[in-house]
Amino acid sequence: MSKATTKMTETRISRLGYRKPLDVPEPEQLVLTEYVSENRVAIITLNRPHADNAVTTELAVQLIEALETIAARPSVRAAILTGAGDRAFCVGGDMYQRKDMTKEQWLRQRQVFDRVLYTIRQLRRPIIAAVHGMAYGGGCEMAISTDFIIASDDAVFCQPEAIAGLSAGGGGPVFLPRVLSPGKAMQLLMTSDTIDAHEAYRLGMVNEIHPRANLMSATLSIAERIADNSPTAVQAVKRAVKLGQGETVEQAIEIMMDEHWRSVVHPDRLEGGRAFVEFREPVYPDPDF
Repeated sequence: MSKATTKMTETRISRLGYRKPLDVPEPEQLVLTEYVSENRVAIITLNRPHADNAVTTELAVQLIEALETIAARPSVRAAILTGAGDRAFCVGGDMYQRKDMTKEQWLRQRQVFDRVLYTIRQLRRPIIAAVHGMAYGGGCEMAISTDFIIASDDAVFCQPEAIAGLSAGGGGPVFLPRVLSPGKAMQLLMTSDTIDAHEAYRLGMVNEIHPRANLMSATLSIAERIADNSPTAVQAVKRAVKLGQGETVEQAIEIMMDEHWRSVVHPDRLEGGRAFVEFREPVYPDPDF
């Protein structure tokens, strides 16, 4: 690589806001889980703020464990995924860990990363990404793998893999075209351009934008409103939307009706109907899945 090319690459990387990890000890807990709202909402925090929450193999393993723990905890009705620190939600894979990896080590890490994204997508509870600062590479892919994104006004999204000689491998080429137009997704993946929170909102990638200081309280308010509803009905909605994507209208309607009937035969329907005509709040038990 020529000096001119090296300089250009370094400039592009620095303009994106990347930095070397701070020289501090790694936290013992790379992923934090907090249960709030009477244990009905789980907040999962990526905890490497000194490295802008870049994902190492170790962090990915802990994130899988956290997600699986939440999935097995009946009281949890919604989850929020966010990042520690002021600079970033997550800047993707840790390039400083990756730079000297063999192909075998890379494959091992790729398998772990793939399981993270699969576990997020398959989580039966609704999961919301609360995104502030940089959401780059695998961080962007984690965010779009959740059910929806709530962003702060300083959030920035980017798929910078092509700068580093890679094609995005964590779902960007698959899921970005589902939240954006295929042409716009292709442009972002090919150019490594950034889009800010307001552009992401305009394009339908982000549901809401809030001031940075209000991001978590706004996201928690949404999670609590979800948690107030029937867990069975909420899961049926999630399955109908997710499974119906990419199907024909007829097949999507069939999936929708299957999920509708599952809610009809569940006891939550009786409680919800009685509460409705009695003008009281329904009381739904913890989910049985």
